[in-house]
Amino acid sequence: MPRSAALIVALVLALATLPIGLVPTAAQDATPVAGPPPFPPPSANVSVFAEGLDNPRGLEFGPDGSLYVAEGGQGGTRSTEGQCEQVVPPVGPYTGGDNARISALDADGQRTSVAEGLPSTQLSPALGSLVSGVADIAFVDGTLYYLLASGGCSHGNPDVPNGVFQVNEDGTTELVADLSAFVMANPTAVVNPGDFEPDESAYGLEAFNGELYVAESNHGALDAVDPATGEVRRVVDMTETEGHLVPTALAVGPDGNLYVSNLTTFPITAGAAQVFTLTPDGELGVHAEGVTAVLGLAFDDEGQLYVLETSGPGSGMEAPIVPGTGRVVRLTDGGELEVVATGLVFPTGMAFGPDGTLYVSNFGFGFPPGAGQVVAIDVSAPLPEATPEAP
Repeated sequence: MPRSAALIVALVLALATLPIGLVPTAAQDATPVAGPPPFPPPSANVSVFAEGLDNPRGLEFGPDGSLYVAEGGQGGTRSTEGQCEQVVPPVGPYTGGDNARISALDADGQRTSVAEGLPSTQLSPALGSLVSGVADIAFVDGTLYYLLASGGCSHGNPDVPNGVFQVNEDGTTELVADLSAFVMANPTAVVNPGDFEPDESAYGLEAFNGELYVAESNHGALDAVDPATGEVRRVVDMTETEGHLVPTALAVGPDGNLYVSNLTTFPITAGAAQVFTLTPDGELGVHAEGVTAVLGLAFDDEGQLYVLETSGPGSGMEAPIVPGTGRVVRLTDGGELEVVATGLVFPTGMAFGPDGTLYVSNFGFGFPPGAGQVVAIDVSAPLPEATPEAP
């Protein structure tokens, strides 16, 4: 089964075990909740920093010291069937809405909207109406940019393409680079027809050497956008050498290279994901192996790499996509993995704060509006003894 469809099926099956009132059947109709669904507690070094978010994704600290959060929103009901190429069932057709946003969190975790009313999209009801919207954010010379993964006609949002956008000081936004048009004009070597996204569903955005790099998760490539001109170029088609590996998160390392994670194809195998390096000259290499379903990368002040696994290995499961088994691992100087935090529920992004605290988007997929969190992790605390077993 193609990886996107399989991930969605796994998420739906996992969420099906929850009480019916906690799982939306249509994102727009879901009732906001005061807090997240009940799960076993995370490791003791994890605390809730902010709540009330809608499908939180990428995180980035801004020049003002606030923590900026990309939010997927709540989906919508706008259909474009018959108007353009659609994502095939059961993943599609998608329907769109206008409720994704970018939030800023102050030192107390209080939320303020920075930009709102942005395109959001949701899968077909057959696969749980899972939501996407703003995927990631980055700053260049103090200006905020975001990566939209919910734009384009195939996502029920025909008037706004997928792309990289700039946020102005008054909260308005403007298109910098049309990624929908670029990916349609520049197909990759390997595609999976069963979950092909005509407009892409890019995941990671990172400022690197004066450009904004984008991870094309569905098509399997890395692109670079010039924020001054909007010019887009293909940096590397990873499918030519790695197949359908599903690149996700991006982070700039202390060595001046760009680090790239991947989700892997499905059914997932524990430890099958990798962390790649990309030099400024575009040379691709493997930095680390043995990680699982990676959706986040971050470096601490000492140059150690932290990896966010959206689901750790579940007990006795071939496809370990299990709520409550997400974790953060740290790559040691000897190349081994140390478990830093456990018990996360479909975490989707992370960033270090100025004080060395690690912040992670939690409840990032598949839960009602308002259930999303950002949690704070004390990475200096004693390491958890074990990853919680799958229920």
